[in-house]
Amino acid sequence: MASPTLDTERARPYALALFRIVIGLLFACHGAASLFGVFGGAMGGGSIPAGTWPGWYAAVIQLVGGILVLTGLFTRPAALVSSGSMAYAYFSVHQSNALLPLQNGGEASAMYCWAFLLLVFTGPGALALDQLLGARRTARPASDTQRETVTA
Repeated sequence: MASPTLDTERARPYALALFRIVIGLLFACHGAASLFGVFGGAMGGGSIPAGTWPGWYAAVIQLVGGILVLTGLFTRPAALVSSGSMAYAYFSVHQSNALLPLQNGGEASAMYCWAFLLLVFTGPGALALDQLLGARRTARPASDTQRETVTA
């Protein structure tokens, strides 16, 4: 009989991948709603006018960062930028209304901020394009990556 500890260790990269995919999908949908007015649109419907500070830029970060995290491509940098974006949103928009996220409406910003920060430190888990690209880089023959030195 297999030990439960061994089973959880083997499942960990896949659980992390599922977490990454769900967080990335939700974040990308939030950005798409703000940019294109889909899924009910930005607050109250519609979309954010292009170039509006900071909402439009935050929506671009949400869409692009969400897609990158979802696919597992450049996961750590995308998660770091996304986490910073949500920290900025929390402190510039929500925190001035009240101290706690439950009181100031900043629960989503706080949760995304911490979820993305976790991905910065854990990495993408299994099923990530980062791993596929990393495998390609390490699969090159040594002759392609090293030049021979010629002495006279």
